[in-house]
Amino acid sequence: MPRFAANLSMMYTEHDFLDRFAAASADGFQAVEYLFPYDHDATELRRRLEEHGLTQVLFNAPPGSWESGERGTAALPGREAETHSGIDRALEYAAALGCPRVHVMAGLVRPEATAEERAKHRDTYLANLAWAAERAAAAGIDILIEPINGRDMPGYFLRRQAEAHAVVQEVGAANLKVQLDLYHCQIVEGDLTATLRRDLPTGRVGHLQIAGVPDRHEPDHGELNVRHLFGVVDDLGFDGWIGCEYRPRAGTSEGLGWLDDYRR
Repeated sequence: MPRFAANLSMMYTEHDFLDRFAAASADGFQAVEYLFPYDHDATELRRRLEEHGLTQVLFNAPPGSWESGERGTAALPGREAETHSGIDRALEYAAALGCPRVHVMAGLVRPEATAEERAKHRDTYLANLAWAAERAAAAGIDILIEPINGRDMPGYFLRRQAEAHAVVQEVGAANLKVQLDLYHCQIVEGDLTATLRRDLPTGRVGHLQIAGVPDRHEPDHGELNVRHLFGVVDDLGFDGWIGCEYRPRAGTSEGLGWLDDYRR
């Protein structure tokens, strides 16, 4: 049966961030994920996890200047030193929190970039991911990359599942994996059942995420048949986590009927 992790960056925003751990636990979640931990001391975050019996399953490496619109630096030539420093910082937090996965964001590329420029971005990306994977392997941590749709994040370097899997295969590190967000995948390419059946058995998918399409609310609102998709995931024997990375329409706990129904 799929296991679900509450995304504390999007869910439970009616509470202060540090109080979201308790709220998620009270609703029966056993795991959490979120975008970034760096505004909080790792010791305090670890205390919240332990106090509420929660497992930290994922967070992102530093993305550059998020407030200025940056969305990662791993594919940006000239930013290698910053990328490496950010990955080291993420791995320190991961070790402190017992978190086995870190998502490394690629960054934004100008839409008018030439083929030569895009090739340079890709070379930079591959080199940074190889460095990150080697660094993380010593700590037993997986590095994840995620295709993200261009509607929510215009210009993001990595958009399609096949591109992500090609990167993973080319780097060739056992602990470099794909973060398959079914929300982004449906918007960009659809065919989710075939994608799951094709990609989960490869062992290259390290984490799943879900949200309703098109509005990124609860996963049972919109065009996805989540019961069917969860059944496919179950049939394929995926033993990882499914992150609930959605924005509740009106109160997080009030919108968990989909999860209560599935658990029953």
